Amino acid sequence: MDFDLSDEQRLLRDNVERLAAPTEAKADSPAWSRERWKQFAELGLLALPFAEEDGGLGWGPVETMIVMEAFGKGLVREPYLSTVVIAGGLIRHGCNGAARKELAGRVASGDLVATFAHVEREARHALADVALSARKTNEGFVLDGVKSVVPHGDRADLLFVSARSTGERHEREGISLFCVDAAAKGVTRRAYGLADGTPGAEIRLDNVVVPAGAVVGEPGRALPLIERVTDEAIAALCAEAVGVMNEMCDMTVSYLKTRKQFGRPIGAFQALQHRAADMFIALEQARSMAVYATMMATDPDPAQRSTAVSAAKVTIGRNGRFIGEQAVQLHGGIGMTMEYRLGAYFKRMTAIGMLFGDADHHLRKVTKAGGLELKTG
Repeated sequence: MDFDLSDEQRLLRDNVERLAAPTEAKADSPAWSRERWKQFAELGLLALPFAEEDGGLGWGPVETMIVMEAFGKGLVREPYLSTVVIAGGLIRHGCNGAARKELAGRVASGDLVATFAHVEREARHALADVALSARKTNEGFVLDGVKSVVPHGDRADLLFVSARSTGERHEREGISLFCVDAAAKGVTRRAYGLADGTPGAEIRLDNVVVPAGAVVGEPGRALPLIERVTDEAIAALCAEAVGVMNEMCDMTVSYLKTRKQFGRPIGAFQALQHRAADMFIALEQARSMAVYATMMATDPDPAQRSTAVSAAKVTIGRNGRFIGEQAVQLHGGIGMTMEYRLGAYFKRMTAIGMLFGDADHHLRKVTKAGGLELKTG
């Protein structure tokens, strides 16, 4: 199988890496700006995954992987994952006709920031655990409940909200998906920052009335769509994690070459060389699994796709933590300094490790599925 990038993909990688070149980022720095978001739109990054007939570029998971890895290297805080990958996935796979074209066009132009409000306090990582209610009326639906840890939910213009329209909590059937205007009556948001400084929000919906046309997909059968888009999001997140780990490795090797002790660079000591080599091995393992998750993100078999993505998330979570710990230790005291950029990378890696389920959660999923079945065709 050929893993080489095409000329167009290499050009995309080079351009995005220049755009997202790392700066002296801090965990408490401003999260993101609409101005830079518009710049992404002008370069076509926001149109990347949408079909050409919907105003996009018609590219796929590999190009998303390239962009996300570059964003990981540069600690880009703009809502690319939440708007283009997750909300964009819900638009591409769940919306039909004119609605899909309109929403895709608004995202691609940078005029619309959207996010997915799905997680609830008691749900942990179970996608089918939805308690927010959707009560059917003559006009449409009335939504009641609270969503937590909504990425970039503080400044999103549009919310994709999962709600239970029928059935009991934890049941796979009965979950519906709705498009909700973030400024709608009854929607309140409490903003806060996550551990790495990424903006999040708790969103409360009190008797929020939405028309029947706001339903995305088939009412009561939204869970397969949610699972599909979540798998795509995890694959993209794995690519971002590789960018973060790559930068931590590069910073550590550079530090070992310049920091002197006893009149010589500390990188000359064999014990530290071994630890740097272990970091590089962990990085390449993670990179391989991120590529595999990208390949499997569009697999038509939901069971194989989910297992492959979970296996990648296990490797990413464990290897990312290992690389982060080694990087901080090999930097010594400076590695614990908030003003030093390494700390921001370590915090982002920690947040990535928890998003959509930690390594232990995904390891249980892989084990329950009977292990990973690699495709060789």
